[in-house]
Amino acid sequence: MPVDLSTPVKYVKGVGPKRAEDLRAKGIETAADLLYYAPFRYEDRSNLKPLGRLAPGETATVIATVRRVQAPRFRRRDLGMIEAVFEDGSRIPLTARWFHAQYLANLLQPGVRAALFGKVEFDTYLGGLVMLHPELEILRGEEDEEDEALHTGRIVPVYEAAGKVSARVFRNILYRLTSDLSAMEDPLPASLRQRLRLPGLAESLRALHFPPQNADVNLLNQFRTPEQFRLIFEEFFWLEAGMALKRSEERAAAGISFQLTDRVREQVKKMLPFKPTAAQKRVLGEIARDMASPVPMNRLLQGDVGSGKTIVAAQAAVIAVENGYQTAILAPTEILATQHFLNFRKIFAPLHYQILLLVGSQTKKEKELGKRAVESGFANIVIGTHALLEEDVQFARLGLVIIDEQHRFGVLQRKALQQKGVSPDVLVMTATPIPRTLALTIYGDLDLSVIDELPPGRKPIQTLHRTRDEIEQVYSFLLGEIRAGRQAYIVYPAIEENESSAMKAAEAGYRELTQHVFPDLRIGLLHGRLPAEEKDRVMEAFKRGEIQILVSTTVIEVGVDVPNATVMVIENAERFGLAQLHQLRGRVGRGAAQSYCILVTDKLTDAARERIRTLVESNDGFYISEMDLRLRGPGEFLGTRQSGLPVFRIGNLLRDQEILELARREALEFAERPPSREEYERAMRYVREHWQQRYGLALVG
Repeated sequence: MPVDLSTPVKYVKGVGPKRAEDLRAKGIETAADLLYYAPFRYEDRSNLKPLGRLAPGETATVIATVRRVQAPRFRRRDLGMIEAVFEDGSRIPLTARWFHAQYLANLLQPGVRAALFGKVEFDTYLGGLVMLHPELEILRGEEDEEDEALHTGRIVPVYEAAGKVSARVFRNILYRLTSDLSAMEDPLPASLRQRLRLPGLAESLRALHFPPQNADVNLLNQFRTPEQFRLIFEEFFWLEAGMALKRSEERAAAGISFQLTDRVREQVKKMLPFKPTAAQKRVLGEIARDMASPVPMNRLLQGDVGSGKTIVAAQAAVIAVENGYQTAILAPTEILATQHFLNFRKIFAPLHYQILLLVGSQTKKEKELGKRAVESGFANIVIGTHALLEEDVQFARLGLVIIDEQHRFGVLQRKALQQKGVSPDVLVMTATPIPRTLALTIYGDLDLSVIDELPPGRKPIQTLHRTRDEIEQVYSFLLGEIRAGRQAYIVYPAIEENESSAMKAAEAGYRELTQHVFPDLRIGLLHGRLPAEEKDRVMEAFKRGEIQILVSTTVIEVGVDVPNATVMVIENAERFGLAQLHQLRGRVGRGAAQSYCILVTDKLTDAARERIRTLVESNDGFYISEMDLRLRGPGEFLGTRQSGLPVFRIGNLLRDQEILELARREALEFAERPPSREEYERAMRYVREHWQQRYGLALVG
């Protein structure tokens, strides 16, 4: 029977209810999910040999029977070695050894028949042939004899197991599933397939799981055979086609055409506390053109820490307010929302705008008064956290939505705030430089502006690495800066992934510093569990210079601006990610004086050592973000679901960047200049039916 892709996986031949549960844990729900479950590597097992013809140095596959097994005992059980001797009727036996493999003691019993794949070596001590850590598959009964050709004597796909569903079981199931794909439609536009000479979908899926005998195993493992290329391209193409659809629908809506009058220009000049950089002027020009257009603005503003995104956002808010509209600014945390509130209140003081803060920790009365001010239009600029998204927050005339650190929100939250106005302009800001590859997948529906220049007079921050043994030198250096009239941060990490553990670490550090290290200095403590008023009081005291050293958790990661602070000491820096370390470092270097970031580490893994080295060598946020992406992978880089990072089945953002670029170009070209109306409508129908479910993203539109 031809394959029906929507068939629940438990009804696929060879699966059944128990295996279906294991598969579901891997996200495999349907026959289609199974077909797109790609091997993570391929092994050339075509060199199938009897034991008597094996030669040292070659890589081969053998089928043999266990003669005896021994498991030498070590004091620590997990260091145990399993050694099994195999025979196949030849006079020459083969010894196989596995370290850390106690689980094999139950599988490898005398008389068990198995397939082994690995490199053959000569053991001078034994005086015989040996394989170290060969791939092992247990063969059971007549059924295996019939389908042995699937698992040996060919290029074999190796799958990540799903519970009790082993790589061998996957091969058996997928062989049956791919045996008849004749009814499978190919959704890629025919004109595109022909021009790029892409193989068909059924052919590509069959070759993904069971490559032809003449396939190049090196190309297979690089995922660069024509069939693999086609499947990766298709995955990226439909993602970018969905992004293009979102863009076209948003641009088709009637937006607000803001007037850039002489009064707007005068108000901007009156507000500016300093002369903007060339990069800030360029970016403001891009934003102003968008706001003057009758089409809703959807723009991403990227800028490294300290590059001056806030002042650009403030200028955009002036355009909205002077045209009689309100601006909403959404921040991910109360401390950042409060920081924006204090900054904007100071920036807009000459203009006498009404600035309002709306956050969850306010009293019921404060919230009620705030909501009334928003609904009546009295509040010109409303700054808040998720509290802004509540249904009873109604704007009189919302014209501009500014979202800070967008990757901490979902697409639906952005849309929820937009819907509080009639097609307001949207400016998304992030101080986390996002590599182009990720920006294309997460923000493909947004236009991009980058502030790539720091304000004049800023000196590059010097980053130093010190070990725990050198902490006295760190404290001595810090004291010298304090005596020179400067201020400092000391930041503590969470020992586990929660704020209460970070709070305990910071509190313990605070006690040690106040009682023993710097008893004569004025030291403050800041963490996420403090009441909002206490946080504000501590931050204001630090800004005024009343606190000389601020001991903190990562709540100061973004938004805190104290030009007199010149030293950032990060305790247990090995516990932080690269982007977070870079954000923390950006809290200093905001004045004219030379600033320093000191990374104090305890025990370093290889990955942590690489992170520290990257920070010491570079202040470039975009280089650092590229390194972070490579070290951690896309999912961890942003936090997969919350960030809106799409889920890929075959494509890999690190490996397949050039295919993503090609797919984006082709998708934009197809959306803007489709070969025919019929092909365009068929493609857009496919996007609407599959996009949201396929990529785990909201199409919204």
